[in-house]
Amino acid sequence: MEGIELVAVYNRTLSKAQTIAKTFKVPHVYDDPEELFTRERLDFVDIITDVDSHSYFVKMALKHGVKHIICQKPMAPDFETAKQMVNDCRIDGSRLYIHENYRWQAPIRRFKQIVDSGAIGKPFKARVTFLSGFPVFDNQPFLRDLNNFIITDMGSHVLDVVRFLFGECDKLWCQTKAVSPGIKGEDVAVILMDLKNGMPVYTEMSYASIIESDTFSTLHILVEGDKGSVFLGPNFEIRTTTRQGTKSEVVKFPSYSWADPDYIVNHESGIQINRNILNDIQGIGKAENTGEDNFETVKLVWACYESAKTGAIVHLNRFGNQ
Repeated sequence: MEGIELVAVYNRTLSKAQTIAKTFKVPHVYDDPEELFTRERLDFVDIITDVDSHSYFVKMALKHGVKHIICQKPMAPDFETAKQMVNDCRIDGSRLYIHENYRWQAPIRRFKQIVDSGAIGKPFKARVTFLSGFPVFDNQPFLRDLNNFIITDMGSHVLDVVRFLFGECDKLWCQTKAVSPGIKGEDVAVILMDLKNGMPVYTEMSYASIIESDTFSTLHILVEGDKGSVFLGPNFEIRTTTRQGTKSEVVKFPSYSWADPDYIVNHESGIQINRNILNDIQGIGKAENTGEDNFETVKLVWACYESAKTGAIVHLNRFGNQ
C-alpha cells in the first residue's frame, strides 16, 4: 500500500522480529514493547499478538499516546474485556480498529452488491456455512486447550459477515458440540438468528466436517428473495437464479508475490481492510471495522455461548447490560 511506512516491529523473540524486519526492510526491531513505544513516533500500531494479550498492548499504546490502534480479531478473550477496551479507547479519544477481514473478501463484497441490487427481490431468509476438515490442531496445537473455540475463532468471522450482509440481530439460539478427540472447547456450532428486520438466518460452522467442498478460508452463502436466490459456492462462484434462469460468475483475484495462492481470498482482503482503515486515519474516509462496530459482533459471539450453556433463546437488547 502506498502512503504508509512500517517503521518498527516487535516480537518477544528478537530473532523472529529480525527475520520479519529483513524480509520487509523494516528499519527497527524490538523485543521490549515499552522501548518500541518510547523510542518511536507512531501514527498507529497494529497488534497481531495472541488474543489474551490484546488488552495489555492496547493499554500500553494508550499510555504512550498512540491515537490509532489496529487489533487482530477476536478483540478479546471474553466479553467484559472487549467492553473495557472499547471504553478505554473512547475515553482516551483514540480510534480502535479490529482487523476483521472476512467481510472484505472479494466474493463477499460482490455477493452483497448482488443482494443489494434487488436482483433477487427482498431477501426473506439466508444460510451462512463454514464446514471444514482442515487439520487446524496439527499446526496450532494450542487450539485444543481453548475452553471456547470455534465460535470465538470462526464465529467472529461468520457472525460479522451476517451483520455486514443483512443487519443486526434481535435474538438467537445456539447449540454446540465437541467432535474432534482431545479438545476442550467446541468445534461445531449451529446458530439460528432472528434479525431486527425479521429475516431468519441459519449459520453453521464446523472443523469436524469431511465434505466434498471444504470451505476453509471462506464461506458458502445462500440467500433467498421473493424474486430469486443467490448462492456463493465452491471456487468463488456466485450463481444468481430467477424465473428467467441462472447466471454464473466467478470472482477473480490479482496475484501478489508475497501472497499464498491457496489463501489469496484472505490475503487479498487484508489489503482492502487496511486501505479502509488508512483512509480513516488520514481523514479521507470512514472505517467499517471500528471497535464500536466490532463490539456488536463480540456481543453475538458471547450471546451464542450463553444460549449454548442455558439452552435458551438470547435477546440481544438484554444481553450484557447487567
